[in-house]
Amino acid sequence: MPRLVHVVGAGLAGLSAAVELQRRGVHVVLHEAADHAGGRCRSYYDRTLGATIDSGNHLVMSGAHATLDYVRTIGSADELTGPARADYAFVDVVARSHWNLRLSQGRLPLWVFDPHARVPGTRASDYLSLWPLMFAKPGRTLGETLRCDGVLWRRLWRPFFLGALNVEPRDASAELAAAAVRESLAAGGDACRPLIARNGLGTAFVDPALRMLQHGGAAIRLNSRLESIAFDGAASAAARVAALRFADGPVALEAGDAVVLAVPPAAARALVPDLQAPRRASAIVNVHYAIEPPSGLGALTVLVNGTAGWLFGRDGRLSATIAAADALADRPADEVAAHVWNEVAAATALPAAPLPDWQVAIERDATFAALPDEELRRPAARTRWNNLTLAGDWTATGLPATIEGAIRSGRKAAGLLVNATLERR
Repeated sequence: MPRLVHVVGAGLAGLSAAVELQRRGVHVVLHEAADHAGGRCRSYYDRTLGATIDSGNHLVMSGAHATLDYVRTIGSADELTGPARADYAFVDVVARSHWNLRLSQGRLPLWVFDPHARVPGTRASDYLSLWPLMFAKPGRTLGETLRCDGVLWRRLWRPFFLGALNVEPRDASAELAAAAVRESLAAGGDACRPLIARNGLGTAFVDPALRMLQHGGAAIRLNSRLESIAFDGAASAAARVAALRFADGPVALEAGDAVVLAVPPAAARALVPDLQAPRRASAIVNVHYAIEPPSGLGALTVLVNGTAGWLFGRDGRLSATIAAADALADRPADEVAAHVWNEVAAATALPAAPLPDWQVAIERDATFAALPDEELRRPAARTRWNNLTLAGDWTATGLPATIEGAIRSGRKAAGLLVNATLERR
């Protein structure tokens, strides 16, 4: 196995790669350009709200096996919490109607036959509309594969795909939509329980990983920006990374050293010659309100026919998430906060005035755009340089840009380096 691996990027993909490498006996040096780890999945203190908030509202499905293995490994499995069954509260903010989607345990979708468990106004036969998606062809959009209208589309399929893919569902990659269904609904209710980091993303995914790495002897270098990579033997089978040039100086790689590059796609394209990677991104906007959630409101509510798609309730705070939010990213923050609050107040029966203290958090490049042409640009983890692999939810994981995809990519990038070394022996 490699003597030493430089993991460049300390988001979830980089952290999972570093954890996997250390678990397999490799010495790790973790580099991060920012002054904190976690990337787009971190916690920070917000002075306006006087509270620690997350960079984005994330949930993990109970069937996300790589994610659950990761938190078990770093000792934070108890930080993910959720209901005992896959039960989702829905609110139509226009019709002011409420219902619950209650998925049956096991793979058989018995819930579609129960009018009290399925979407109101639908029949069991309506759910067969999803069947063509299981045979989606590469390069096709969801709109070219499914009929995107009707009660079931408006009340379930569109909110589901919007949250999973972070683009307008009709334009999204049908392949990625099918992957989202296979990993969740098609796997049965046992795989669909929503798990939320009860004390924040940092406590669940980042801080325990850093502690584990430090205790295992890893070197963690924050404010360490990689500016360029020096390659040797580009046209030969022995092509390799020879050196990494950071802002504070170069690092030469010895014969047994390797690199996991776990940076955003734009940065990867600038560092790796001729790399094909996604070019378009989609924004996510989160609006946090300093107000106690009303009695009876669960930790997660799906909002239909509104600007926001998800509402998260925590002690002293309500947080609304808006997916595919490119159109909102440049609007005045106070306008966004007031508009979304009107919907949240309607959904929760809270008074519309006065507007609570708020904070708008914008992630302009939250995910790669899950469109057919962008899906085709996702690179494999393996590169033509035998000591360099790629990690990130934007690589070819077969999943949309999710926590699960990021963690799987890091584990794969690490495994390829270790296994390649063993094969050469």
